[in-house]
Amino acid sequence: MYSIENAYKRESKMKSIADIKKELNNCDISELNSFAELYKNDSRAGVIKLVESACKKLDRHNKELERLETITQYERKYQNMGIEYIGGIDEVGRGPYAGPVVTACVILPKDCKIEGVNDSKKLSLKKREELFEIIKEKALSVGIGIVDNHEIDELNILQATYKAMRIAVENMDIKPRQLLVDAVTIPEIDIPQEAIIKGDAKSISIGAASIIAKVVRDRMMVEYAKIYPQYGFESNVGYGSRYHEEAIRKYGLCDIHRRSFTRKFNI
Repeated sequence: MYSIENAYKRESKMKSIADIKKELNNCDISELNSFAELYKNDSRAGVIKLVESACKKLDRHNKELERLETITQYERKYQNMGIEYIGGIDEVGRGPYAGPVVTACVILPKDCKIEGVNDSKKLSLKKREELFEIIKEKALSVGIGIVDNHEIDELNILQATYKAMRIAVENMDIKPRQLLVDAVTIPEIDIPQEAIIKGDAKSISIGAASIIAKVVRDRMMVEYAKIYPQYGFESNVGYGSRYHEEAIRKYGLCDIHRRSFTRKFNI
């Protein structure tokens, strides 16, 4: 007996699994549900796996949308109070033996949701680099603050971090009206601020700032590795890996090492 459904089944089975896989690879996220519906009755094992893959991808997307809804709650709170420019601030590099501490302040547009934005430590290098470009493109303003190892030794790391955060805010093209800060309250700043524990995973603005700061600092350390190749800065980015510690014992300290962090080496 002829039916549109039976006709479709015959037509879909004429497609090779390779063609259906190519179709899935070219699917926009909004088309995944239609793809799954289209091929759900195809009994070929390869097609069943492709349908399962589409469903899993759609499920991951929906969960990410739920997460993004959660991590924009702080921004929505202040937007609902009529505050337009909300800056998220985070730092990278408080713990390494070498290199600067880097901070970033990021203002995102209202209702901006960038899939994947999270604590930079939870992301791969490739994902951070990808999100770095997206954040820079979408952000209303980005400010960077850098304090080098000499000032870290002079001020101590906490005060150096505060200074870097103030510099990041000063470097903004648009001055924030509210700051969301990862874990700390910045002294000597005249903008209202809220400290959020583990804010880089709870606020999209802070998460975006953590990615910007991490990529900027990592790129700096890769450049330093060309000047001081013996320490492996391109991979350890200044942190105390075994290779880095052995290199310090063998070669001593270089100009970007923090003397206040390396006293145990008695150098």
